[in-house]
Amino acid sequence: MRLPTRTSSPRTSRLLRGYRPLRPGPDSFDTRSDRARLRSRMVALVLACLTLMTLDHHPGSGSPLEPARSAMGSLFGPVESATSAAIRPVTDLGGWLHSRKSMQNDIATLQAANARLRSQAATTQYARNQLAEYQGLTSAAGTLGQALVPAHVVAYGPAQSFSRTVTIDAGSKAGVTPDQTVLNADGLVGRVLRVTATTATVLLIVDTESVVGGRVGASMKVGFLHGEGGLGDHGSLDLQLVDATQAPAQGDTIVTWGSHDGAPYVSGVPIGRVTTVYASLRESTQRAVIKPFVDFAALDLVGVVVPSGTHSDRGIIEADGSLQ
Repeated sequence: MRLPTRTSSPRTSRLLRGYRPLRPGPDSFDTRSDRARLRSRMVALVLACLTLMTLDHHPGSGSPLEPARSAMGSLFGPVESATSAAIRPVTDLGGWLHSRKSMQNDIATLQAANARLRSQAATTQYARNQLAEYQGLTSAAGTLGQALVPAHVVAYGPAQSFSRTVTIDAGSKAGVTPDQTVLNADGLVGRVLRVTATTATVLLIVDTESVVGGRVGASMKVGFLHGEGGLGDHGSLDLQLVDATQAPAQGDTIVTWGSHDGAPYVSGVPIGRVTTVYASLRESTQRAVIKPFVDFAALDLVGVVVPSGTHSDRGIIEADGSLQ
């Protein structure tokens, strides 16, 4: 026996059950009564809007809708404030990110400007010091009546050698030869030991092997100064006069005695000032400590005393202050 087969109908989604699709044509609405009811509602809404606009024509307290507006404001105002406070961080996030990026750009711009100003200030100070050194060197050439080859200190001697020497960037091409006096705007620096074509080694007067003939400016007494090996604030010289019974007074200035033909030292170059005087009653000798005028820890521009008219690869400061 064959069982009757059940007619299968197309399966419909639960969300589409009861939905009737609109069909084109004059009968798109269910009935004409539905269409009339909708038209009546639209007319009522338009009339209601016009009525409210007419009643609310007078602003402020004179409006008949003001009590209703106040009631609605009292009811929904706190809700609106709370909602605004809750979402304000989110709405302000974009502005905060924009402001933060703008502030970072401003900070970077200010930091760059600050660095540029610091660099200009440091460069200006260095240029001012160099100009003062050059003017001092020109003044020294005029005071001593000597021509000078300007040079820069480019290196200090190694500490392991226990010698106080510096290297300057002027050699035989500049007219520099051994046993020439080296000075700067403050006073005596040392003498030239040896030269190359473009550099020269200078023995500082504070070196322990250095001996300089000196003269006390006040009494014209002469003696010999020996370096004690220190630099900067620790640099000092030991002076012993030829006449052991005499001693300079504290505060006296010492200048170079001068050598034959000005080598290695020309006369009249300031060396330093007497700070302390020691007397030995047993040996009947007296010794003075001299503080140099030159700061040997900050040497930069120096001048090498050369004969006037020396052929040089650079300008020479003549005794009259001119640059040849």
